[in-house]
Amino acid sequence: MRLLLLGNGKQASRPIVWLLGFFAFLNIYSIQSILPLVMQDFHASPVQAGATVGATVLAVGLVSPFMGMLSDALGRKVIICTSLFILTIPTVMTSTADTLEMVVVLRFLQGLAIPGIVVVLMAYIAEEFPPGGVTRMISTYVGGSVMGGFCGRFITGHAAHLLGWRGAFVTLAAFNLIGALLAVWLLPPSRCFIPNRNVRGAFRILWNHLHNQRLLAACAVGFCVLFVMVSTFTYVNFLLAYAPFNLSAAGLANVFCVYLVGVVLTPLAGRLIVRIGFLRSLQGALVISAAGLLLTLLPSFASVIVGLVVCSSGMFICQSATVSFIADTVSEGRSLASGLYSMTYYAGGAVGSWVAGLAYEAWGWGGSVLSIFLIQVLAAAIAWVGWRKPERSA
Repeated sequence: MRLLLLGNGKQASRPIVWLLGFFAFLNIYSIQSILPLVMQDFHASPVQAGATVGATVLAVGLVSPFMGMLSDALGRKVIICTSLFILTIPTVMTSTADTLEMVVVLRFLQGLAIPGIVVVLMAYIAEEFPPGGVTRMISTYVGGSVMGGFCGRFITGHAAHLLGWRGAFVTLAAFNLIGALLAVWLLPPSRCFIPNRNVRGAFRILWNHLHNQRLLAACAVGFCVLFVMVSTFTYVNFLLAYAPFNLSAAGLANVFCVYLVGVVLTPLAGRLIVRIGFLRSLQGALVISAAGLLLTLLPSFASVIVGLVVCSSGMFICQSATVSFIADTVSEGRSLASGLYSMTYYAGGAVGSWVAGLAYEAWGWGGSVLSIFLIQVLAAAIAWVGWRKPERSA
């Protein structure tokens, strides 16, 4: 298979790009489906349990810019493969944690390894594919990440139902090891990568990026996107775990089947974005997502599920549009730009896990929905102001 991938060129790289997105996101949100179990085991509040989600996304955000610089110096494939191997260690150690604080620390360590996959892979795609193929390959990557996000919650929930939540993390560690071996075997070496070990030059590019208003606007939109996703799929578990729904860990895992819609939708989103443009794609997707979010307020299990499908589908399109916008806008220092985007993107998830948690403790699920809706409105406003410049053809 490796010879097939290398021989058939860039089109044959699609499977491994999909798989890397899958294995990166398998871990980030995996604990969401078992939060009620973790909360009960350690006698924690919803906000304290939510910190196990926020810690991972915070670590991803903190490390992302520096991982971009490191991969500029050392190369793409070596960083991606090493990160996957390192990710296995804190994952299996989480199964031995005897306090909630230790779980939070180990989840933070998981997050430190993930930028080596997420950030570096986006730079790899931008370098190795022509402009017309970048948007479609990013949509392929997002499709894999959506499937990984679903499987992380689904596998963890069902493994916890059979083995307990600690056994679920041993299962995830085994998947991480498989992912690392596949990356070593299947990922083609970079052909367009040029090493850059000039630290002064890297800071010059960083300075330029920090004065690129379109890039900063895209980063701010990314903040809002993950705020919405993490807030929604963290605290809806508490809505569904208690009366009147009373779902088990396996039942909560099944709820994340809504992510499968994103697996189908995101490859198609690349074509939509090319056809109607980044801004219109984003704003239309935000309207769709907000409508789905409001549906979850109805006192019906079917309404909650349909609402989650619509809300998440809209946000997947937002993610594809934002990442594609950055790839189209930035012409130098792509890995550093990816790092800046990832920093703000995952910071949004960390803030969302806290803000929506406080809103949940104060006003219930309706409070979380209000905080999420306001962030969606903010994302639309930022894009309207920051993205309104004639775009190059995608």
